[in-house]
Amino acid sequence: MLGGDIKINKEDIIIFHTHTCESYTPSENYMYETNGTYRTTDLNFSVARVGDELTNQLKAYGYNVSHDTTYHDYPAYSGSYGRSLETVSAMINNNSQTVIDIHRDAIGSKSDYAPKVKIGEDITAQLMFVIGTNGGGAEHTNWVENLKYAVKLQEKANELYPGLFKPLILRNSRYNQHLTTASTIIEVGATGNTLDECLNSMKYLAKVIDEL
Repeated sequence: MLGGDIKINKEDIIIFHTHTCESYTPSENYMYETNGTYRTTDLNFSVARVGDELTNQLKAYGYNVSHDTTYHDYPAYSGSYGRSLETVSAMINNNSQTVIDIHRDAIGSKSDYAPKVKIGEDITAQLMFVIGTNGGGAEHTNWVENLKYAVKLQEKANELYPGLFKPLILRNSRYNQHLTTASTIIEVGATGNTLDECLNSMKYLAKVIDEL
């Protein structure tokens, strides 16, 4: 099922955030006022800042990157995916476009959970793919292609930076990933990670994308 080449528009990349207000444990470099539990409307301290970093890193490799920072989970959290669907649908201009929805792993049983790995001298937050399917009944003909793309990307990451990614999660919901053949959710760190660690991760993620 995962055999064959992946066919994507690798030059144009879309980055957005269904849960734009997700944030991290404050650090000396990144102190902020929360708007809820590990949430903030300040784009300088949420996953939107992580998206900015990935955008800048990818542009340095010569990619054309569109980064949208629209709030989809504020003032209401319910309906976030419906609102982000409208946003990303308007941004797509090629059915093979690379689309990355950057999240922060939700609060688990321990709010100080901070998956991380040391790469060189950098302490970096671990990443995790969440790939949707048609298992919930919603039409999603692209899910195998999305999975194939994520697997190949993670294989390259394991080759270059072992431990950067946690095991991939495959779910029944489609998470708006039906729009292209290279759509993924990437969870960057968790509530216990600092923004510093998450920004470090983007340098290595961009390198992995470019190498693939």
